[in-house]
Amino acid sequence: MTLSVPAADPALVIAAARSWLGTPYHDQASLRGVGCDCLGLARGVWREVVGPEPFPIPPYSRDWGETGPREVLAEGARAMMPEIAPADAPPSALILFRMMPRAIAKHVGILTGPDTFLHAYERLGVIEEPLTPTWRRRIAFAFLFPAR
Repeated sequence: MTLSVPAADPALVIAAARSWLGTPYHDQASLRGVGCDCLGLARGVWREVVGPEPFPIPPYSRDWGETGPREVLAEGARAMMPEIAPADAPPSALILFRMMPRAIAKHVGILTGPDTFLHAYERLGVIEEPLTPTWRRRIAFAFLFPAR
């Protein structure tokens, strides 16, 4: 996709994301109120805001320290969503985090304000929290949900 693709209404994306608050963490799941991981949260918001998922998600490892030559998560997002510079990411943007130096980006969140984001975190489930300097430093990629 190119940047000429219109972005989804930010208020709709944020409302959809917040509707997942309190969903328990469950690896590789994507059922609001039942269980999801960070990618499952993004997939659920996609289904509500954009429509059916364009392809099945293959199994993936939970290893945040995983290294490799390919940014698999970013490549998948890039195939479906306009990419923007992380510094330009507005509320409603999908952000990908690199949790360890030199590791590939493996964690996903959705900006809900200039200094807040929502994500699914192990043991905590789906939460909204401040985008602290520590979190902000980890942002590796940013994308916009496309309009339906």
